[in-house]
Amino acid sequence: MNIYDIARLSGVSIATVSRVVNGSPNVSEKTKEKVLAVIKKSEYTPNVFARGLGLNSMKMIGILCPDISDLYMAQAVSYLEKRLHAYGYDCILGCSGHEQKSKEHHTKLLLSKRIDTLIMVGSTYAGIGKEPRETEYIQAAAKQVPVFMVNGYIQGENIFCFYGDDFQGAYDVTTALIRRGKKRILFLSDSHTYSAEQKLKGYEAALSDAGYPILGDLKFYTKNDIHYIQDILLAHRTLEFDSVLACNDSLGVGALKYAKARGIKVPEELSVTGYNNSGMAVCSEPELTSVDNHLEQICYDTIENMVKVLQGENDVEQNNKIPCQIVKRCSTDF
Repeated sequence: MNIYDIARLSGVSIATVSRVVNGSPNVSEKTKEKVLAVIKKSEYTPNVFARGLGLNSMKMIGILCPDISDLYMAQAVSYLEKRLHAYGYDCILGCSGHEQKSKEHHTKLLLSKRIDTLIMVGSTYAGIGKEPRETEYIQAAAKQVPVFMVNGYIQGENIFCFYGDDFQGAYDVTTALIRRGKKRILFLSDSHTYSAEQKLKGYEAALSDAGYPILGDLKFYTKNDIHYIQDILLAHRTLEFDSVLACNDSLGVGALKYAKARGIKVPEELSVTGYNNSGMAVCSEPELTSVDNHLEQICYDTIENMVKVLQGENDVEQNNKIPCQIVKRCSTDF
């Protein structure tokens, strides 16, 4: 028995159940009596039922990410933790990796810790949209606690998503490269996650709108290691490209190291753009043009809306897409 069952048996929404238990005045006496009768009949004690609604809770939030050593993940967790502490919440961190079984296992592990909310950081949890079964465990988790996704989107009741508009971000930067006369733009990625697929779609749409062909040899997948990227590009001497759209900044830095090793002038002969606008973008030489997906704002909005949900508000938007912005630096001539 969970919050979904209470709502179903009462014939009301989850939000209405939450308002009843929170003592909200925005519920009719008839509805309130009906919901409370179902709770009583189900033999739920207030504290047990509160686990799904944020009432009388431990004020503990579960945060799940694939790998805390990843710069993007580390920044996101830092932003989230600071905002949670401002509201008096503590957090438990889990690192699941990218394997499906491990993601499911760590989700269940965090749920067992009596958390009030689960925050999932990273588009790996949203899958790539081709296998709905990949996200069934998230749908199941949302029947126990509200689930908030950072940098990913899936549909589902009690699931709230906050992410950058990566399609438009990749479209804009590809269009900017085309306007500078670039004809062979290398799409450099290290995954097939939801975010990476949105970037790929934006890249392909910009090429199509400009009347350029979409070439398979210019979609290059590699592991996320700067020196490996440099070496693998050096090994592909026959691969011709005049610009690079990298799906994160470390991939972009790897492309810059490749250019230096080849004696290619940046940006005169090769333009390179990264993604995420991380500290790595300003540590490189030359500094890297990067798409800022406003991670800090995404994390801030996640916590602000999480608090609203736990307070029983029923008008919290579930699909929150944040516009991206190109931050121009010396690796391009924008």
